Amino acid sequence: MRTVHAIWLAIFGAVFIWSAIEPKDTFTWFLEVLPALIGLVLIVTTRNRFPLTPMLSVLILVHCVILMVGGHYTYAEVPLFDSMKEWFGFERNNYDKVGHFAQGFIPAILAREILIRKQAVKIGAWLNLFVVSICLAFSAFYELIEWWVAAATGENAEAFLGTQGYAWDTQSDMMYALIGAICALVFLASWHNRQLARLDLHKRQ
Repeated sequence: MRTVHAIWLAIFGAVFIWSAIEPKDTFTWFLEVLPALIGLVLIVTTRNRFPLTPMLSVLILVHCVILMVGGHYTYAEVPLFDSMKEWFGFERNNYDKVGHFAQGFIPAILAREILIRKQAVKIGAWLNLFVVSICLAFSAFYELIEWWVAAATGENAEAFLGTQGYAWDTQSDMMYALIGAICALVFLASWHNRQLARLDLHKRQ
């Protein structure tokens, strides 16, 4: 297990260092990477009393990488998605939609794991409803944070907002988070249940 933790931290650290080297916009980099740093602190400080399933650990790392890549380039200027814009005739760089899909997909498994392990909700339809609702609430709160930052800093927050002139950017961001949460429940719930069962068995031993 220690080896797994070491690999997790090594990957996080390597991407973080790369992301911090000459980012496109330092202020935007800080805003985008801050959630990943908060996640790192929470995982490190709670790993003994509340160890996560391997699935959730990997998903959180993936989400952190997405945040750090977006922070390095800004979400509107990730090179691969600039190329995809040309290949597929997109009107904008859609990396931010990947980020918002992940903003629903990964928190869905996180919320599911906490609710099940804390015995707050039984597995079933009500659990799915609570998970999706939590993810939508989180997405909406993030949009409020973007608004507050924009109101406080003015033009300095333009790269952080990443609207690229799209009038319905906020609504589409929340839609992608909703789709991400639903996809996580549909495709990963059974696998997640098995990992939770193994984690519970390991704790009893």
